Amino acid sequence: MSQHAQSVPNRPAQESAPVPNPGPEGHHPAPSPADIKRWRQYLADERAEAAVYRDLAQNRGGEERDILLALAEAEGRHEAHWLALLGDHAGKPRPASVRSRMLGFLARHFGSVFVLALAQRAEGRSPYAKDPNATDAMAADEQIHEEVVRGLATRGRNRLAGTFRAAVFGANDGLVSNLSLVMGMAASGVASSVVLLSGIAGLLAGAMSMGAGEFISVRSQRELLAATRPTQVTLAAAPKLDLEHNELLLVYLARGMSHEAAEHRVAERMGLLSCDCDPSLSLQPELPDDEDQHEAVGTAWGAALSSFCFFASGAIIPILPFLFGLTGVTALVVAGVLVGVALLATGGTVGLLSGTSPLTRGLRQLGIGLGAAAVTYVLGLLFGTVVG
Repeated sequence: MSQHAQSVPNRPAQESAPVPNPGPEGHHPAPSPADIKRWRQYLADERAEAAVYRDLAQNRGGEERDILLALAEAEGRHEAHWLALLGDHAGKPRPASVRSRMLGFLARHFGSVFVLALAQRAEGRSPYAKDPNATDAMAADEQIHEEVVRGLATRGRNRLAGTFRAAVFGANDGLVSNLSLVMGMAASGVASSVVLLSGIAGLLAGAMSMGAGEFISVRSQRELLAATRPTQVTLAAAPKLDLEHNELLLVYLARGMSHEAAEHRVAERMGLLSCDCDPSLSLQPELPDDEDQHEAVGTAWGAALSSFCFFASGAIIPILPFLFGLTGVTALVVAGVLVGVALLATGGTVGLLSGTSPLTRGLRQLGIGLGAAAVTYVLGLLFGTVVG
């Protein structure tokens, strides 16, 4: 197993079941029905979580696979703890919690960063720290597991970050801006056909604007980051510098090194110390790296397409009632409900991926979106009154 996988706690000796206080004749008191029910639920959840990690490991290789299998092994030790406590009361396996079963389904069929984000939240909500029948080692394991899963999810989040940001921003902008446009137009007293045409125009104009804006934004950001990245030119130029007078020290000081560290690095580059770097880099310093150094930023085309498509998919929702023939207040209410559901969904998705509460993030999106639409509706009423 890899070094990282070995860092997952291994405490089989410390996780023996805590023995209840013996009775007057040395017998252990029988567990209460509430204890048995709780322990059996823990047992089912531990089995389900171990299966989730094994399912995730099937879709990965190398170090990540070793880490996931080590997590499954740790959950197996927790399972053995509850089996030892239950003894003859273990009975037939009971279903895992709805959350654990949903996590297992997603792991078997998708295995994406969403599953790791959900697993991170599940580990963070472990009740073992407050349960007197769980060992301290088990509670500590669950805390460590949360950090392990967080680390596994980080790279997937980085790969998603650029395109996902554009997608979420585009969808929410489409939902809020077009709902606000539709409500403002409707409040001004114009015909429903005009409201529909305005919504379609807002969809097309907004999607084109968002796509173009994201393309330029991401392309510019990547160019800016690439321009600030240090090159290996010092390796190629160092052998030709004057030993007495050269500016190589200034290069490393400008990069933020301490004076002592910069002097040491200059000595290495000048050949006065043994070099701890790869000298082959000086031969072809202009070649790009195989790995994308700015993957969290995303690609310009990916961000543009995501923003365009998701803005359009969000912007079409407020005009659906008008497309199906609804008019007046009924159309506005239906549009508001549909947009509200969509805002809850997008906010919840952000919450899941960020490892925070989906409900809190969803309600935040809902409040901001409907608040903006309400303000626009009031402004539309005022505008219609003034013009009328």
